[in-house]
Amino acid sequence: MNEKSKKKTPVFVMGHRNPDTDSVVAAAAYAQLKKLLGKDECVAIRGGKLSPQTEYIFERFSVPVPHYIPDMIPKVSYYMKDDVNPVNGDTSLWNAVTQMEAANVKAIPVVNSDGEYSALLNYNAFAHNILQVLNPETETLFSTNIRLIAETLSAQQVLAFNPEELFKCVTIVVADCIETFRKTLALHMPENAVIITGDRKDVQEYSIENRVRALVLSSGTQMEKAMREKAENNGVSVLISPYRSAETAMLVMYSAPVSEMADTKILPVHANDTINYIREFLRESTSRTLPVVDDKNKLLGTISETNLLVDPNVEIILVDHNELSQALEGVENYTIQEVIDHHRLGNLSTKAPITFINRPVGATCTIIVSLYRQSRVPIPKPIASILLAGILADTLVLKSTTATDEDRDTAEYLSNITNLDIETLGRDIIAAGNRLGNRTADEIINQDMKEYQEGKFKYTVSQIEVDSTNELLERRKEILDDLEICRRSREALFCALMVTDVVKLTSVMIIASKPEFLQALEFPRRNNGVFFLRDIVSRKKQLIPLLSEQVQSMS
Repeated sequence: MNEKSKKKTPVFVMGHRNPDTDSVVAAAAYAQLKKLLGKDECVAIRGGKLSPQTEYIFERFSVPVPHYIPDMIPKVSYYMKDDVNPVNGDTSLWNAVTQMEAANVKAIPVVNSDGEYSALLNYNAFAHNILQVLNPETETLFSTNIRLIAETLSAQQVLAFNPEELFKCVTIVVADCIETFRKTLALHMPENAVIITGDRKDVQEYSIENRVRALVLSSGTQMEKAMREKAENNGVSVLISPYRSAETAMLVMYSAPVSEMADTKILPVHANDTINYIREFLRESTSRTLPVVDDKNKLLGTISETNLLVDPNVEIILVDHNELSQALEGVENYTIQEVIDHHRLGNLSTKAPITFINRPVGATCTIIVSLYRQSRVPIPKPIASILLAGILADTLVLKSTTATDEDRDTAEYLSNITNLDIETLGRDIIAAGNRLGNRTADEIINQDMKEYQEGKFKYTVSQIEVDSTNELLERRKEILDDLEICRRSREALFCALMVTDVVKLTSVMIIASKPEFLQALEFPRRNNGVFFLRDIVSRKKQLIPLLSEQVQSMS
C-alpha cells in the first residue's frame, strides 16, 4: 500500500426533488447504514424544502436533517482537483518550476502566507517573464534576495546581509579584464549588483570596495580570509556556487520570487460555480487551468479542461424514485451506484450494472429496514424512530391500499425497538402534516410534487394529506392559479394537487389542465378544476395508473 491512501469518492444518497417524509427518511437512514458498514463517503442529501411533517419527525427524534442541495447541475466542486500543492509567493521560480515538473502539471497556484490565492504560474507566464530578463537590449531587472539566490544555487553562504530584503537584481559575469569590469559596474547601482566570478582576486576586491550586493564565487572557489574580512566590513554578501559561471548566472535569474513571475491576471473560480459558467474562462486561460477558491479567497484546488474529460468525483444512490424526471436536475451527469425504490419503473438507464432494489411495499423505509437486518447491523434507536415515522407517513398509518403485510410487520418490529405506539405516533405525524399555517399555494403544491412522462406528454401530481379538505377547497382559486402557472412553465399537459383526507380515507383533485384533457377526465366533478376521488388515497398505486391510462388514450 502506498504512503497515502486513495481518497474515496463522495456518494450522495438522495430522494426525489420536492421530497416527502419517506424519501428524506430513507436517504438519512440508508446513508447511516452505509457509514455503519464502513462507507464513510456516503452522505444523505435532500433536494427541496422539508414539509412540516418531515421537520417535526427529524426534530422530535433529534436526527440531523440531510444536507440541502438544490440541484446536481455539474459544478466545479464535482470535477476539481483538490490535492494540489501550491507554492508560496516567496518561493523561488526555480523551485516552483521544479515542483511543476515533478507533479507533471501545466500550472501551479501561488498563495500568500495565509493560503489565499494570488497568482497562477504557468509555462506561458514563466517564459514571457524570463525572456524579458534575458533580452540584452532591455536589461530588465528582476526582484530577488540573498536567501532565494542561495537556495536556487544550493550555495554555501559565507556571508549573508539582509537575506530577506528584496532588491532589483542585475547580474554581472566577469570574463573580461578588470578595466572593462570597472566600466561595466559603473553603469549600475552597486547595491543591486550580483557579481559572478571565480578566483580573480582583483575582481573580488574591487566588488567589495564598491559595496556590491553580493559576490558569488563559481565552481566552488574559496575566498581568502583577508578578503572575507573586507567583505564583512563592507556589508557584502558572499556565496560559493557549485556551478560554473554560466550556469550560476542562469540560475540566479531563476531565483526571482514566483510571485514576480506568475500570471496575476488569471482570476479564480468558486467551488459552486457551474461548469457551463467557467468554460469560457477555461478557454481563455493559456494553461486551460483555473484556481478554485472559497468565499474568503482561500485556495481549494484547481480545475482544468482535462478534469472535465473524466467522471465527476461524486456518485449517486437514489432512494424512493427511479425516474429522472423526479430526480434532482442534472443527476444524469453522474454515476448511479444503486436505486432503492417501491414505485413503477421509469426511464432510468445506466452505463454499467448497478444494484437495483424495487419492491411492491408501501414505503421505501420498509426496504431500508430489511437492508439493516440483512446486513446484521443493529438500527440505532433514533434512526429506528424516524424509519417507523416514515412508514406510517407513506402508508397513512398503515391504512392506505399500498400498505402490505411487510409494512405492518416492519412497523411492529420498529415499534418494539423504539417503544413507540404505532397509533399514537401516527396521529402525531398526521397532525404535523396538517399544519398548513401561512403556507402559500406554491409551497403546498411543491411540497411533494412528482413529474411524470407518458410518451410525448408531461404532467405533475402533488399530494398533501389533511384531516379535512375544507380549508384547501376554500382556497381553490388560489391553488388553481398556481397550478396553471406551474403547467405553463413546465409546458405540461396538466398539473394536479391530490388532497387526501386521512380521516375519511378519500381524496379530491384540484387540476389545471389543457381543455381537451380536462374534458376527458372521468372522475366525478365537484367544481371547475376540482374532482372527487372516492376511496383513492394512494397517488402511486391508485391515482397515477388511472391518469396514465387517460393520458395514453390521448396519444
